[in-house]
Amino acid sequence: MLLCAVLVLLVLGGAGTASAHAALRSTDPSDGSVLKSAPGELTLTFTESVGLIDDSVRILSPSGHRLRLGEAEQVPGRSDAVRVSLPAKAATGTFTVAWRVVSADSHPVSGAFTYSVGKPSATAATVDTGPVEDPVTGGLWDVARYLAYLAGALLIGVAAFVLVCRPPDPGRLNKPVWAAWWTLFGTTLALLVLRAPYEAGTGPATAFDASALSGTMTDRPGALLLARLGLLAVVAFMLRKGLTGLAALPQRRLSLVPGAALAVGLAVTWAAADHASAGIQVPVAITSSALHLLATGVWLGGLVALLITLRRGSSSAATVARFSGIAFASVIVLVVTGVYQSWRGLGSFSALTDTSYGRTLVLKLVAVALLLAAAQYSRRWTAQAITLEAETAVRDRVPEPVGGPSLPDAPDSDAPAAPDHRLLRRSVLAEVGVAAVVLLITTVLTGTLPGRAEAEAAQAAPAGVLPGASVTTVPFDVGTPGGRGKVQITLDPGRTGDNSVEALVYGPDGGIASVPELRVSFTLPARDIGPLDAELTDRGGYWGNGSFTLPVAGEWEMKVTVRVSEIDQVSESRPVRIDS
Repeated sequence: MLLCAVLVLLVLGGAGTASAHAALRSTDPSDGSVLKSAPGELTLTFTESVGLIDDSVRILSPSGHRLRLGEAEQVPGRSDAVRVSLPAKAATGTFTVAWRVVSADSHPVSGAFTYSVGKPSATAATVDTGPVEDPVTGGLWDVARYLAYLAGALLIGVAAFVLVCRPPDPGRLNKPVWAAWWTLFGTTLALLVLRAPYEAGTGPATAFDASALSGTMTDRPGALLLARLGLLAVVAFMLRKGLTGLAALPQRRLSLVPGAALAVGLAVTWAAADHASAGIQVPVAITSSALHLLATGVWLGGLVALLITLRRGSSSAATVARFSGIAFASVIVLVVTGVYQSWRGLGSFSALTDTSYGRTLVLKLVAVALLLAAAQYSRRWTAQAITLEAETAVRDRVPEPVGGPSLPDAPDSDAPAAPDHRLLRRSVLAEVGVAAVVLLITTVLTGTLPGRAEAEAAQAAPAGVLPGASVTTVPFDVGTPGGRGKVQITLDPGRTGDNSVEALVYGPDGGIASVPELRVSFTLPARDIGPLDAELTDRGGYWGNGSFTLPVAGEWEMKVTVRVSEIDQVSESRPVRIDS
């Protein structure tokens, strides 16, 4: 862990820029913008290449009705930008855009934003922006992914344990390896079937739609799942005679090369579909991710095989020693590839604490530290067992004196005490338990937006582009029948300098209401500035002022006074943040 920490400090200190797991970089029209006329098309730009699904882009009118759009398509020559044609005629008011795409690392991402034509307006209270994620589909998908990781590690690890460590009775591991095979086969089928509803955010019932299934099998994630099923068929052919036949000496030598190739192929079906498949250094990242998965399987799956052989008394010190060697090599591979993947996913020290990806990664590092602590005890036990075995062999080779009197055997006080197998079993059992937690955290990590991509999306707004308009809703109640409502006030661009101020008054029924007077003023208590009167005028349906200056950035207090009759009025205040 000290080596890992040093490498993290060195590598993260010089991190550059990259991305993985698509995030929205910019939109045209931009979020919160107010346009004089309706745009002819809408463009979304992402931090990496994305794929489209049915209903990738939905646009709702100010009244909440869905617009009839052209088919969403990628901008020619750019896999990271999506465009859609808009109707030639559009109403005046605020439009809601909902989008959902599939990032290059196979994870669906979605979001929503607004823009206005003419002037801002209220949107419908119950706007349907389309599915985000069905909880049942998402839950089934996550369970299947975790079980697939677990089964893959067990399958690779047990097979490697038999071929490399040569346990005395490999037949005892037949049931676990076949259980892992069937689990991985079943979860891969489930992931293939659930892929379409997972991407679309719909319920599991839509998984058996013929068009959805055909679409899944032609895209990259679906093709990788099909490839995994094909590789599992070859694995089943190799295992047809059981692990005992696979471990026979001539057969073992013949099985090492094709077995290693199959393990690499299985690992690539994960690596080529997750974070490694997008961003910088994709070939290196996929290679690193595949090696990381293989090392995880050899170590963690081998631990399960070792625990089974220890519980049934069919292990030897030589077997444990061989496994200790490959486990140590696996840890080295895990450290090197893990540091590289952490640098690629984080990009900065602050991302460790400021992003969900970083916090999850810290949790994984803590679990790995516990795993290494348990593994260290197992290595000490192995060293003691090998020493005892060597000393026993030397004593057995010493000839007895000839012609001497026969003496009764006496205990050898200098002989070392045999290490307790029960302590080793407990240590390995602890390793297996923590390993299951590590795999669970890894599953969560592969579905989390990397800190590097999150930071890039946050900083990706082009220089010189004004931020979105500031919209504040202020409820009011003068205490008389029909004297309730709300005022929606829009400051554009919501920063220091000249702003346009527009206010809409809504009555108790939610419709636009007409009032005899509306006043809005701004005060900055921290600088003792104000009140500054926005000087709104009635513009027939809404109140506005096209040129109002806010001179200083800070937390302003906006006071709204609404008069609903000659004698009934009320004032309400709300904080408004004005940036420079």
